[in-house]
Amino acid sequence: MNLTGKVALVTGSTSGIGLGIAQALAQAGADVILNGFGDASTALAEVGRHGTRVGHHPADLSSIEQLAELFSYAEREFGGVDILVNNAGIQHVAPVEQFPVERWDAIIALNLSAVFHSTRLALPGMHQRNWGRIINIASVHGQVGSVGKAAYVAAKHGVIGLTKVVGLETATSQITCNAICPGWVMTPLVQKQIDDRIATGVDPQQAQQDLLAEKQPSLAFVTPQHLGELVLFLCSEAGSQVRGAAWNIDGGWLAQ
Repeated sequence: MNLTGKVALVTGSTSGIGLGIAQALAQAGADVILNGFGDASTALAEVGRHGTRVGHHPADLSSIEQLAELFSYAEREFGGVDILVNNAGIQHVAPVEQFPVERWDAIIALNLSAVFHSTRLALPGMHQRNWGRIINIASVHGQVGSVGKAAYVAAKHGVIGLTKVVGLETATSQITCNAICPGWVMTPLVQKQIDDRIATGVDPQQAQQDLLAEKQPSLAFVTPQHLGELVLFLCSEAGSQVRGAAWNIDGGWLAQ
């Protein structure tokens, strides 16, 4: 896999899934633009060690104006975006009747609307260069529900729907759009759910195994490295006719 000469923008990539994907893309030769809040120095160093060019922009993706600034930066400093990985996301768990309205709005803005806006901004340049890959990190929750996750589930279902539409609209071009649907990945969002169990007095190892056992038959976490390798496949010629797909990588979750 050789992505030399391609520029990848990975949102939410200063840690976790996004950072793992960014590292895989850099290792394959792509220049990488990281995005995320806080100190990005560690992520820049980790991705930069692969020898390709790496930059960082701290845009708040829930702001249309800051999203536009991110793409202006990509065009100005890197010449545009060839590979867009929409990964940034947040979570909140509560029953529908108790779900804070402001948390609903925030989750929809980042987990769904930002995917639309970044796709909208990336497509013109991809058409101009006659090549592009849009990869949306959705979730198994884009295909099934879970109690207490109304906003997250709604947003991820929306991401898969958007993926299908963009996949159809680009079907005769050299641009593809697909979604990846991970099951449990050990990220800060998942760690918080484990910590909530530990707070009730459950042993840490047992809390982790109980979480996996409820949904994921493999009883093992998907890793950011797994996801990075799948992203590389979708960027390859072998993946060029995968269009509008929602690809499960979930330890058997949706096979049940």
